[in-house]
Amino acid sequence: MGFLGDIGSFIMTPLYYLISVVLVSFHKVFGAIFGTTSGASWALSIIGLTVVIRAALIPLFVKQIKSSRNMQLLQPKVKELQKKYGHDRERLTQETMALYRETGTNPFSSCLPIIVQMPIFLALFRLLNAAAHDTAKGVLTESDVSHLSNAKIFGARIADSFTSTDLTSVKILAAVLVLAMTATTFLTQRQLMSKNMPADALSGPYAQQQKLLLYVLPLVFAVGGIAFPVGVLLYWTTSNLWTMGQQFYVIRNNPAPNTEAFRAKERRDAEKARRRGETPEEGTGGATAGSDPDQPSTPPSAARREQPKRQSRSQRRSGAKPKPAPKPTTDQGETP
Repeated sequence: MGFLGDIGSFIMTPLYYLISVVLVSFHKVFGAIFGTTSGASWALSIIGLTVVIRAALIPLFVKQIKSSRNMQLLQPKVKELQKKYGHDRERLTQETMALYRETGTNPFSSCLPIIVQMPIFLALFRLLNAAAHDTAKGVLTESDVSHLSNAKIFGARIADSFTSTDLTSVKILAAVLVLAMTATTFLTQRQLMSKNMPADALSGPYAQQQKLLLYVLPLVFAVGGIAFPVGVLLYWTTSNLWTMGQQFYVIRNNPAPNTEAFRAKERRDAEKARRRGETPEEGTGGATAGSDPDQPSTPPSAARREQPKRQSRSQRRSGAKPKPAPKPTTDQGETP
């Protein structure tokens, strides 16, 4: 255990310093506004920490979205491999992994943001838990620890958890945040599956993995959340809300082909094109403003073009211009 403890300390100590530096920096700003001992300043500092971490994870999120899309688009080929090598599990695995390598797809990229966040999550958990016992970690001073351990939000101490106190105010706030954390985790995964996964990707190993994440992750957070300090619950709920908003933006503006989100975007684009067609630019020949856009526009009558007169072969060779046709005359022999 001593060796494993040294490894854990080697990994976690830099995270304690990183998290505490960001936390204290935000606290200096919000403490000047709300007071250094107020719970609002520490709660907003935790939210600020969440924003910084999630902003730093945007490249991983982009990689996750691309990998998830590739996995969806590859499902027809994966099914073909399953039909071809379904009797040989080892060969099926080899061929499937070869397909992923050829297309640059990583099946585990969808878990990258969560995997990277877990050490940070654990470091924040231990930092707040230590503060509750008047122990400083990172760059936190004894004064910071005292303020943080006694800071309250909605009547509950930020460093307390559902299981660490008998105070009703703490239990109510912790329960609300646990439910919020669980619900946002579930809705984020469901948003991805219902809006940005084609129908043929809702079956097979990848779909099973997504369904597993859909139900298992919220359950894990719901069970474990009762032991998390209020500050950690605030961090994770804010992180989930960030993920939902970020994912909604990506799915709405750059959906995967053959998905509900893709068809919704096509409808929006068609509606925008229809609205633009109501007021066409000059020379486009489209419908005029106020006309029915569903009816084809009628172009203005063009001037009748005079047909060229026939020339003899000798006239064409000599380059002579054809004589103009005589003007028509009226019945009285007068030109009109």
